Amino acid sequence: MAGRIEDYALIGDMQTAALVCRDGTVDWLCLPRFDSHAIFAGLLGTEEHGFWRLGPAHASDAEPPTAARRTYRGDSLVLESEWDTPRGTVRVTDFMPPRDGAPQLIRIVEGVSGRVPMRSELRMRFSYGRVVPWVHKHEGRTVAVAGPDSVWFDTEAETYGEALTTYADFTVAPGDRIAFTISWEPSHKEPPALPEPEQSLTATEDFWRDWVEHCTYHGPYREAVVRSLITLKALTYAPTGGIVAAPTTSLPEEIGGVRNWDYRYTWLRDAAITLSSLLRTGYREEARAWREWLLRAVAGDPENLQIMYGIAGERELGEAELDWLPGYENSTPVRVGNGAAHQLQLDVYGEVTEALHLAHMTGLARNDYASVLQLKLIQYLEDHWNEPDEGIWEVRGPRRHFVHSKVMAWVAVDRTIKLIESGDADGPLERWKQLRDDIHRDVCEKGYDKERNTFTQSYGSRELDASLLLIPQMGFLPPDDKRVIGTIEAIQRELSTSDGFILRYPTDGDDEGVDGLPGDEGAFLACSFWMADDLAMIGRVDEARKLFEKLLSLRNDLGLLAEEWDPRLKRQVGNFPQAFSHVPLIDTALRLTASGAYGG
Repeated sequence: MAGRIEDYALIGDMQTAALVCRDGTVDWLCLPRFDSHAIFAGLLGTEEHGFWRLGPAHASDAEPPTAARRTYRGDSLVLESEWDTPRGTVRVTDFMPPRDGAPQLIRIVEGVSGRVPMRSELRMRFSYGRVVPWVHKHEGRTVAVAGPDSVWFDTEAETYGEALTTYADFTVAPGDRIAFTISWEPSHKEPPALPEPEQSLTATEDFWRDWVEHCTYHGPYREAVVRSLITLKALTYAPTGGIVAAPTTSLPEEIGGVRNWDYRYTWLRDAAITLSSLLRTGYREEARAWREWLLRAVAGDPENLQIMYGIAGERELGEAELDWLPGYENSTPVRVGNGAAHQLQLDVYGEVTEALHLAHMTGLARNDYASVLQLKLIQYLEDHWNEPDEGIWEVRGPRRHFVHSKVMAWVAVDRTIKLIESGDADGPLERWKQLRDDIHRDVCEKGYDKERNTFTQSYGSRELDASLLLIPQMGFLPPDDKRVIGTIEAIQRELSTSDGFILRYPTDGDDEGVDGLPGDEGAFLACSFWMADDLAMIGRVDEARKLFEKLLSLRNDLGLLAEEWDPRLKRQVGNFPQAFSHVPLIDTALRLTASGAYGG
């Protein structure tokens, strides 16, 4: 059985990522890309679907021992786990070097004290646990082959095969260092180069140390901000600049439920807000790479803007169910691909335009086509902003006039007007100023409930929606506007969980709700960060700080957050780690630091 979601650590090479549990088991790894088939899919099934455990030897009928301590080595993505056993202490260092050739996952065992018996159990199952590869020796190296894939296993330890699993049993004493490496290569190519684990470890540490030095934030929440930035960098696909929402698929938003989605793609919304956080903390190169990715993905077809693309800009992300996988804690179905790719979500135009605007304002080198794209997006919105859509949360129910979508359409027009006024683009300024006023008036007339003094989820509805918290943050209305304050207070009353975190919107349990799905979900962490932001903006800074620090306490021991928090089970749920949680963490830290609203 897989561990709790928060029991996992992230390692990666900015092209793919692995999740390592507290007991030393790698339960998830897709090769060679984030969106490739998994070779370890135990996270969504059982050990029969692939895993790699490396830790102290234990009886076959006993649970694997969990590490007594684990940490990232400094500001890096190099994971260290230590076990204290009756026979001594041992350390395992796990990492994936930034890619220069074949992708590699390297694990180095180091004796700390005593003499500790160890075991490596490697069970590779290709195609999300469905295919047992042919494992054999080739010139002294172990290789697993199935179809287009080959994975090469290198170690100095003696290995043997049993029950379709590759084992190594060995003992380490103080000072001993024994490395294990798997490398992926297309099966029709020559074998990958022999790994150099120690040199790769040094190079990986150097890479992360040098990258973190560019961070311009030095406030009281630096540890949390830097760990979030490292996580966002790890979710960036280096060859193209695309940013995945998370490195996993189908980790449930409700344990045992059906809200299980594939997040290994680039949502324009998530990537745009990630870009904003990176820009505000000093990372201009990542922003430039994402802008180039955007221009390639959208190409000459902004009228058919998708809400998400593949990490290289692919448009077709057909959704399928893997019925041979029982799901994380029996949460089915397990899905790959994402059918929401072709939904109409008008807010995306606002997020993309806001990101391009911020890049322009922070001095990112001008790109003429970026300005052309921005103008084309507004030309599309001019004709379509008043249509119903599926909204920010990708509802699978009927389209509605979502208030947040209209607000973000206003943002898109507003930021483009500013671009024209700066002299860096030409457009029908007066006509678009009128458009901006029209959208603003429409929202305030149709999306606001005067009796309750709150904006609502959609025109004519009574439901609330946490995305309304973005109204003051986007500048649609000032923070001291009574309608803004009323909305914040209404969301606190109606969408707060018992422990003070914020739900996205009401769900209806077994009945089909506004999103077209049965079941419930946890508190959406991004929304809770937005609430902290809003509280700071309306002057309730002490309340904002307390909520923010309560949210920080939800991070696992390594500083990582999933998408949601289950207030009933008191555990993280949803895909992990989630960019859409770590981005608002950074944003709120910056806001609270600027306001001086922090303790200590």
